[in-house]
Amino acid sequence: MTKIKICGLTTPQEAEWVSKSQADYAGMVLFFPKSKRNITIEQAKEIMISMLPQIQKVAVVVSPSVLQIKEIQEAGFDIVQIHGQVLPEVLETLRIPFLRAFNVDNMQEWERYEAEPKCIGYVFDAVKPGSGETFDWSSIPNLPEDGKPYLLAGGLNPVNVGSAITVMQPYGVDVSSGVENENGKDEALIKQFVTCVKEEAEERKER
Repeated sequence: MTKIKICGLTTPQEAEWVSKSQADYAGMVLFFPKSKRNITIEQAKEIMISMLPQIQKVAVVVSPSVLQIKEIQEAGFDIVQIHGQVLPEVLETLRIPFLRAFNVDNMQEWERYEAEPKCIGYVFDAVKPGSGETFDWSSIPNLPEDGKPYLLAGGLNPVNVGSAITVMQPYGVDVSSGVENENGKDEALIKQFVTCVKEEAEERKER
């Protein structure tokens, strides 16, 4: 079964919808004011309280500092998803596993993390993460063969996620804007996205 990550949660209500959908991961954007989904550590704690314990809580950050990593760990996150730079001192500070995120224009750098035990997998995203823009999935060069899984992100939605899984067969899929309306996350779209992923999994069993 393809794993599902719903990213960019901003309210406890959205956390309840994600819990109801039985997604596997929930992402929250921290320390990145440029994002409309950016929230504070205090807001993140409230969101996590409203979520089922079996859902993995992911802190999504860009070039984090040591202090930010410490705050994330103290807040109770399960995983950190790091975009941008990963400083050596940040790696030393990490006490929870991390996902290394790559944009379509720097995906070849995943090889640097093959031997890093704290890195449990990768996220492959569009040039502008969170923009809702898709990219040519076949452009991902030399997919990892190091045993670490990857999540496919970048413009996924209920309409195209089935095709993405068929073409790429990723460990998991990562969605944010694809399950939103003008007011933020949409319960019906979250449910529809999860249903499409599960239906694709059933179809693959029958093939």
